[in-house]
Amino acid sequence: MESAQFGLVRESLKERQKLLEIANHLVKPVKFYIPIYKESKRNGWLIILGLSFYYVLSGFSKWGRFKLIPMKNWDEIKGIKKSGLKIILQYWDGQTDDLKLCEQVAHSATILGANIVEGAQCTSIIKQSSGYKLTYALSNDLFEIECSAIINTAGPWANQLLDTVKPKIEPPSINWVQGTHLLLDIPAAEGIVYLESCFDERVIFVMPWYGKTLIGTTETSLTCLPEVIKPTEDEIRYLLGVFVHYFQQYGDINDLRELMIKTFCGVRILPSSKDKAFHTSRETLMHMDQTHPNFLSVFGGKLTTYRLTAKKTVSWLEKQLGKRHKVADFDTITLQDN
Repeated sequence: MESAQFGLVRESLKERQKLLEIANHLVKPVKFYIPIYKESKRNGWLIILGLSFYYVLSGFSKWGRFKLIPMKNWDEIKGIKKSGLKIILQYWDGQTDDLKLCEQVAHSATILGANIVEGAQCTSIIKQSSGYKLTYALSNDLFEIECSAIINTAGPWANQLLDTVKPKIEPPSINWVQGTHLLLDIPAAEGIVYLESCFDERVIFVMPWYGKTLIGTTETSLTCLPEVIKPTEDEIRYLLGVFVHYFQQYGDINDLRELMIKTFCGVRILPSSKDKAFHTSRETLMHMDQTHPNFLSVFGGKLTTYRLTAKKTVSWLEKQLGKRHKVADFDTITLQDN
């Protein structure tokens, strides 16, 4: 919302409500706290204005409400720095285990008839008169399949998959951005704390994660995809530095490093832009090529709005191949636990 992506915020809030309904065993409402300090770059009135707009965009949902935390209750955020603290605001958002959510989406798809092959590597995609011939490697064997259409959702590797297509599809210009989280051996707080970085204009979150404390994320621009995606030393120092700035009882970065028990690291796609990653659009990019009318590449987007992306993709597919028999109501089906 700060980067004026209001349509995406509105879509995300609608989809959040839907996920709270169809995946309530995985997606939970959780309190978010925003402490505002004298030195904060974002004034309290600006945050209040933003949260008011957030409430409107949520359709005046009870999960869109916010409030000012009285000073006597500031200890709700255990250990937070009090020096220079002016106000604390609290609003609501959703939290999920993204890995489990993705696994259950895939599992639910298999129940409805999808065939999922894991660990395969696409080696070639050749356009034919009636569709495509796709070759992939799995366990040192090669397999061929023929299909009417292809949807490329290979994430950061989407352009690499396009390199296997003949005739060639010109890939769109994209940026790779790495995000890192650190899991600390610190008992989890009740809610999630939204902290303005003491180093730049970004924000990070301090959140409960299976009884421990998770902090993240970073936005590190990459010029190429590494073979092994892992946190950089600069990312680790950045996150630990922000944390100890606000939770000073844990000493310095070196003291806090001893409490690191795990890291999470991933790479996402953003549309190519001269802006910093923080200001770049999170909208989903759907890329098509005139010479390949039955080939669609999906870039970027947010996990929260995966259902919208799926709907748009199915709508495109039906335009290319014609209507198909519906096997489930996508708006009411609940995710199946695996």
